[in-house]
This record gives sequence, structure tokens and C-alpha cells, in this order.
Amino acid sequence: MVLTDDQKALQESARRFARERLLPDYQKREKLGVLDRGLISEMGRLGLLGVDLPEELGGMGVDAVTTGLIAEELAYGDFNVSAVPVGISLNGAILSRHAQPKVYKEWVPRMTRGDAIVAICLTEPRGGSDASNLQMKARRDGDHYIVNGEKTSITFADRADAYLIFARTGRPDEGAKGVTALFIPGDTPGISRTHFDDVGSAIIGRGSVFFDDVRVPVDHRLGDEGKGFSQVMQGFDYSRALIALQCCGAAQASLDEAWAYAKEREAFGRPIGQFQGVSFPLAEGDSHIAAVRQLSYHALAMRDAGLPHTAEAAMVKWMGPKTAFDVIHQCLLTFGHYGWSKDLPHQQRLRDVMGLEIGDGTAGVMKMIIARERIGRASIQH
Repeated sequence: MVLTDDQKALQESARRFARERLLPDYQKREKLGVLDRGLISEMGRLGLLGVDLPEELGGMGVDAVTTGLIAEELAYGDFNVSAVPVGISLNGAILSRHAQPKVYKEWVPRMTRGDAIVAICLTEPRGGSDASNLQMKARRDGDHYIVNGEKTSITFADRADAYLIFARTGRPDEGAKGVTALFIPGDTPGISRTHFDDVGSAIIGRGSVFFDDVRVPVDHRLGDEGKGFSQVMQGFDYSRALIALQCCGAAQASLDEAWAYAKEREAFGRPIGQFQGVSFPLAEGDSHIAAVRQLSYHALAMRDAGLPHTAEAAMVKWMGPKTAFDVIHQCLLTFGHYGWSKDLPHQQRLRDVMGLEIGDGTAGVMKMIIARERIGRASIQH
């Protein structure tokens, strides 16, 4: 992939920030368990948030490939912090395309400045992958909707300043056709939140969000009533490719550290990197990550060209987290007994990327999407 001078400049800016500001305190931030909003604001001032969004809303209007370059570089320094710009790219695009001007003109610039985080709320207790089978209800009451229900496994659940939710306004048997999308500021009365004690990604704040007779103005609806699911879900092909690049960034950090260690650590009178048993697994890991990276950028380039890329995005969404997990695991083993210590970051990267084997679509669901793109929906058995 040949980069333009502008792309190289943005990539270098993100790379420098990741290595100088994010990487040194990656493990410290997990122990604190808090999302550093000052750090997010700093990213906003540097122009690292919502770079693909329109300039009039605080972005730079760059293409998807450039956005992916920044996501990958930031994840090299801190996989969890890199989830913020990925979420802004997804949610900012949804708002700017489907929200009323009074909503997106206020909130999207706040997001690109790093002053606001928006959580997308789709999953519910009875199901996540079957996203059209939603139970949360939004009842029309004059110029408001009354929202009741629970969303769970929500990224930034207790950290968000606003929520982009999907609720049923039609009959249960209508499936996705009866789902409406709404934008709800976090200080709206009737909202409560919980925080899960997860294996990884502690600072992201995954949890449940409860809506108890929450009144939402009709002008906070996104798109048409009953069509929110089909309209808004189109953005997920984009975020899936960005997520894969996040995983590549985290794995590359461990690979670079493992290669450096293999050159320095000696056994039997020479550097351990001279033994094929050490160097070949790392060479394989570098190869696999390079393959996922290239397919991810290919998917983004197809998006930039206006071409269908659903299958490619689904491919890298299941391959990215799994490949990264396997590669980081091998890097951990390369360090021997040192690797089995929380003093080194490999165990944290391992736990962090593993969450994306579940979140934003499991491997099984991604493979169903790929198969559907190849042979049609009716041919796929659940």
C-alpha cells in the first residue's frame, strides 16, 4: 500500500503520540481503571479524533484508509484508548447522516474535540448477535418517545455522555423493520448504569444501561421510524475493519518487543533469535498480522471506492482478534518466565484483544455474514 504525503504525516503524528504518550502508561491505566478524559481531549487537540468526519464538524474529511492508519497506530500504544476514535468515527458518521441538525451540530464537534463520548446501545440481555430481536420499547407520546428497557454489554456504559439506542416502536413480529434509533443525552432523567468486572479492557467501562420511562424528543430520532436498524447498521462494515486494525496494532507492539528480546536474550552462548524454535513462530506471527492488515486496508479502500465490502469487513473482524490473540500469546511465550508476569504488557494485550472475539459480532456471526454474501441468506442455517 503506497501512502500519500498527507497520510504519512497523519500516521507519523499518531505513531509519535502512541509511543510517547500512550505506550508508557498502558498498564498503569488498567490498574487505575479510569478512562483519562484529559488524554482524550489531548487527542482531540492533535486532530486524532473523527478525522474522517466533515471539517465543519471538527473532522478532517479524510478517507477510510487514513482513518485506519490512525486507529492501528494508536492501538500500538493502548488498545483500549484506540477504541475511542473508532467509536467516534462510527457514531459521528451515524449522527451526521441520520440525526437532525440541532443534534449532530452540537454533539459531533464535541466528540471530535474529545469532550464527549457516545455509546452505541444494541445488545440486550436475551441476545446480542440476533440484534433484530430487540425487546426495548419506545412508545410515542405526543412529541416524545417513552423508552423502557435494558441494554447490556455496552462499551463505555458508565463513561458515556450520550447513548445511541435501538428500540422497538413496531410489533415484535416485525423484526428489524420495527426498530427505531434514538439519540439520548446521558443526563436525561430515568437512565442508570452498571459497570462489569471484565477480564480485560478495564478502562472502557463495559456494563448495562437501564432506561426507566426516559422521555426522548421526537427530533432526537435517527432516520425514519421503524427503519433505524437497517439504516444505521450499514456503518458496521466500516467499524469492523477498524477493529481488525486495532488488533493488528496491539499484536505488532508485542511482536516488536519479542523480536527485540530475541536479539538480546542469550542461551547456549548466543542470542535466542538465532534458534529457529524462537524465530520461526515470530516470523509466522508477523506474516499473519501482515495478511490481516492488508485485507483490512483492502476493505477500507473498497469503502472509499464506493464498492460493497461487507464480506471483507466480516472476514477481518473474526480474523483480526483471533490472529492477534494467537500472535500475542506466542510473544508472551518467547519471553519465557518473564512473559508469565504482569510486569510485561503481553498478558494485558492478550486479555484486551480477546474481548473483540465476542464484542461487535462473534466469529460465528461474521462467518454467517460471509456465507450469506456468497450464497444468499436463505441458504444459511442457524
